Amino acid sequence: MKGLIGMVKPCDLATPITHVADQISHCTTARTTHHRTRHLRVKSSWNSESGQTRVANRVANLDQKWREYQGIKNWEGLLDPLDDGLRHEILRYGDFVEAAYRSFEFDTSSPEYGNCKFDESTMLDGCGLGGSGYKVTKSLHATCGVPLPGWTDRMPRWTSANSSWIGYVAVCNDEKEIARLGRRDVVIAYRGTATCLEWIENLRATLTALPNDVAPDRKRAKVQKGFLSMYTSATTTCPSLRDMVREEISRIIETYGDEPLSVTITGHSLGAALATLTAYDITSTFKHSPMVTVVSFGGPRVGNRNFRSQLENSRTRVLRIVNSTDLITKVPGFLVDGSNEMTKGRAGLQRWLRERVDETDWFKYADVGKELRLCSDASPYLTKTDIATCHDLKTYLHLVDGYVSSSCPFRTTAKRLLSGVKHEKQQILVR
Repeated sequence: MKGLIGMVKPCDLATPITHVADQISHCTTARTTHHRTRHLRVKSSWNSESGQTRVANRVANLDQKWREYQGIKNWEGLLDPLDDGLRHEILRYGDFVEAAYRSFEFDTSSPEYGNCKFDESTMLDGCGLGGSGYKVTKSLHATCGVPLPGWTDRMPRWTSANSSWIGYVAVCNDEKEIARLGRRDVVIAYRGTATCLEWIENLRATLTALPNDVAPDRKRAKVQKGFLSMYTSATTTCPSLRDMVREEISRIIETYGDEPLSVTITGHSLGAALATLTAYDITSTFKHSPMVTVVSFGGPRVGNRNFRSQLENSRTRVLRIVNSTDLITKVPGFLVDGSNEMTKGRAGLQRWLRERVDETDWFKYADVGKELRLCSDASPYLTKTDIATCHDLKTYLHLVDGYVSSSCPFRTTAKRLLSGVKHEKQQILVR
């Protein structure tokens, strides 16, 4: 990989990024022919930059700026260079996703495998986000709809667990934080893939029509079959993720509907895909829904162009944080519009692929929303560029913290550092 042949020198910036536009031309990114070396010993972001530390460093009142940060103007003028206030908001929502990972019981030998390690009243405290100003109001579970053969009954329980804790809903209930944010914010946070059946759902990459879409087949909004299955499947003892979300959002709107209110849905990997489906479901289900925004990290493609059109028409705002070296963001299916990195500069190949893909609707995907594109190669602290590292949530938060602009991809003052030599069990998984 490209990242293995050079050492990157970060941009030396001491001024706030919101005022750095005039200085970007002076930033340089130097490369040598030497292999990368670690410049310092860094600690895991799971321990060093947890919620309590980050809460103390929050930016001042957002006032009316919060609507722009939530995408009311499609983040125009905020991404290149990256507005420092928006950076803090992205990292803040990334902390909520980290909390979803920390709360999940990964230990397959535990009787609580697949569940949340905390109850709702102590979850954020247990994850280091006790000072965030939010309170968890609902635990969320997702069910895999993959039919299993009878012989799986003889397998260990963890291999066939079809319903698992996937995330949570948290409502800002601290008056000072509500004043700082400029509204009452609701967060829905999802973790990435963790169980065997979730991996199988990830591989069910054909497109399937959304429920109740009566448009002609060529005009139907279609999404990845496995993601939709996880969002809509239920068991006799566990409601679907869709029903749980609808019930909680209905309660929240009834309770706080007369206040300035926002719903921010955030997730990583599989969680990013579910966040997009959740946002679409909320805006299409509730006629007078609050402002709905998706902040996703390392998400795969979700649906076709018709799905993207319906998502845009519903006024859902989607900010996709993408690492250009992360393969997960390039799957599933074929990207049928926009630039395709695999065929860029190869007009003949691109035309041939488009003709072949146009013969079927099963794998024709389209990216959604606004993209903030980062690159692992920009960081001098990344000593590995394997698939797992490029896709890891900690890598994403590290790159967001360091990113300045397309002309200056990494700043020396970045504080969100990476893990040390060993990964925790949760971090070994490609999520």
